Amino acid sequence: MSQRDTLVHLFAGGCGGTVGAILTCPLEVVKTRLQSSSVTLYISEVQLNTVNGASVNRMARVSPGPLHCLKMILQKEGARSLFRGLGPNLVGVAPSRAIYFAAYSSCKERLNNVLPADSTQVHMISAGAAGFTAITATNPIWLIKTRLQLDARNRGERRMSAFDCIRKVYRADGFKGFYRGMSASYAGISETVIHFVIYESIKRKLLEHKSASAMDDEDESVKEASDFIGLMLAAATSKTCATSIAYPHEVVRTRLREEGTKYRSFFQTLSLVVKEEGYGSLYRGLTTHLFRQIPNTAIMMSTYEVVVYLLNG
Repeated sequence: MSQRDTLVHLFAGGCGGTVGAILTCPLEVVKTRLQSSSVTLYISEVQLNTVNGASVNRMARVSPGPLHCLKMILQKEGARSLFRGLGPNLVGVAPSRAIYFAAYSSCKERLNNVLPADSTQVHMISAGAAGFTAITATNPIWLIKTRLQLDARNRGERRMSAFDCIRKVYRADGFKGFYRGMSASYAGISETVIHFVIYESIKRKLLEHKSASAMDDEDESVKEASDFIGLMLAAATSKTCATSIAYPHEVVRTRLREEGTKYRSFFQTLSLVVKEEGYGSLYRGLTTHLFRQIPNTAIMMSTYEVVVYLLNG
């Protein structure tokens, strides 16, 4: 792969990630709140009837749904809170996606000369290598973003800035504090691998279908709007499958990034969450996550493909 091709994939990946992050930020905030341990602090009053007919009120902890969580954020913190962490998200998503797509394309290009071209093995290894590279390079940015999204403040209260958060993390845990949750992110590479294997498979089927229906070779190189819609659907389908399988790592990662947390490592957190809250808690926030990830991934992948197509003429 030439230097120009690498730059094209860097730029296209950054564009795709940025557009997707801006449009789906509110859903990201709701999802992060639902994944955190503090979500159980929402209290519901339950009325119970005693044997003699009298009623007593008891307070019970409940896990709110996405709509209830959204309502609580709007009532207590205001609409601006739905965009908490957008700054670090934009700072992080452009380089993260740029690094990812550049590494993925570069690795795939090299492996195609060693393994069967565009095979499942090529896509798996490329996705894994790209995920490892991007996670290692950008984990501190995502930790700051998560802390900002978990910073619940009432209307009128001074909100913690990204620089306040950086100072706080460094004072509490030092430099290593910025890499909390990275083990869970590495576990999440499995999601990326599944996503890209399915995406590339569907993409190949779409190209084969177009080639079979094309009248001549020239038609194959010209992309239409329907081609990019097909890629959006391919991205949405593949991401839905991958996320549903690998979602628990998202919950574990959020818990590890909480401030002053009792969670220390990936497997310790996984077992503690199951022990204290049950297996269902490993999928808390999944609905909101899917509502965000499906359009975000579709937008990101289609934007990436459009930019690469336009820049390559």
